[in-house]
Amino acid sequence: MAKKIIEDDLDTSKEDESISKSVSRKELDNKTKEIREVIVEKKTGFNYLEVVLIMIITLIIGGFLGGVVVKFSSKNSKVSIGGTNNNQYQEFIDTYNDIKKNYYEKIDEDALLDAGIKGMLEFLGDKYSVYMDQEETDEFNEQVEGKYEGVGVEIVEDEDHRVTIYRVFADSPAQKAGLKVGDIIQKIGEEDVTLKTTAEISEMIKKSKEKKVHITILRDTETREFTLERESIDIESVAIKTFDVNKKKIGYIAISVFASNTEEQFSKKLKELEKEEIDGLVIDVRGNSGGYLNKVTDIASMFLDKGKVIYQLDTKGIVEEIRDESKEKRTYPIAVLINKGSASASEILAASLNESYGAFLVGSTSYGKGTVQRAYTLESGATVKYTIQKWLTPKGTWINEEGLTPTHPVDLNIQYFTDPKDENDNQLQTALEEVSK
Repeated sequence: MAKKIIEDDLDTSKEDESISKSVSRKELDNKTKEIREVIVEKKTGFNYLEVVLIMIITLIIGGFLGGVVVKFSSKNSKVSIGGTNNNQYQEFIDTYNDIKKNYYEKIDEDALLDAGIKGMLEFLGDKYSVYMDQEETDEFNEQVEGKYEGVGVEIVEDEDHRVTIYRVFADSPAQKAGLKVGDIIQKIGEEDVTLKTTAEISEMIKKSKEKKVHITILRDTETREFTLERESIDIESVAIKTFDVNKKKIGYIAISVFASNTEEQFSKKLKELEKEEIDGLVIDVRGNSGGYLNKVTDIASMFLDKGKVIYQLDTKGIVEEIRDESKEKRTYPIAVLINKGSASASEILAASLNESYGAFLVGSTSYGKGTVQRAYTLESGATVKYTIQKWLTPKGTWINEEGLTPTHPVDLNIQYFTDPKDENDNQLQTALEEVSK
């Protein structure tokens, strides 16, 4: 299969699927994406003192921390916990200052501090508590924010290793300029890119210092040049269609990621389906690796009766039930499609609809991520992200490392991998059959 990548090199695009076309789900069943987390909140602009505080909190995470006071200056640094000097933390500050002052080669102080933070997060042994540098942060933000700076094309490397436009986003600079699916990219500016990878071309567009991007393409046998102005592009994370099954109209809605703009897209698309008077709904979160907690909360609230439990949060043994507070609800039958690539926020939605709404779960066992992260963006542009809570299903089950078990287990038909069309997607067909009964 050709490798796909969106122009800004989002991880979500590596396994992207065009819902209007039946693109193969083989990668969705056999690979996992990198988001795989529920982000409860993001904060920005932490300075040096706050970085030190975060590091101290990280060191003693899991224990009791009472009354943290941080005092720091370039001449005399003191770290106190509960008003009492603590040599353990003072040693850290002293070591940092001593290395900075006396190491025989020039030290990049920011890099040294970054290494200290990264090391302490790695010490936790939690694969979801990580330090991301500025470049990693930019890529992560693009995924969860659902926006990026670019021209609005998705590119693919075909069997002949030519970088070709796979999709043109609606209302994007690329569409307005006249770029089309199938155009072969030959130059970015004056530079020949015929031997470059999709990732390299993505970076050239994304990191261009110029607002306008000059692209030369080959269409059929004709070379054409385009000048496009980069804009903030909304990434579509929701797609819909309908099926006629057993004399009923069934809506289908796929969510690729729970980004900051997903709830708005979902609400709009759901209303479009309901205008067609659907009798049931299939929600597809196969391959959806997660995103923002508040977005999946808002989406689940569209279906549940007011007061129903959406999920529970366990914060160091203190469990809080998160209930639906909206007046919005639905009553038609729902099936949720899941697989090994369905993680965290996807699992929250599936569990919520299953246990508090009565939805069917169709497909294969989900990924099994039962924790919630908080992300802090530092003034340097880097991000500190660490686990703060467990999430539980409405009935109180922690699915971490276990995943959700489908009510209707269905292994994806191997025929779908070679002929990817809806008729060969037996997981989808089972879901459609169940909600149309």
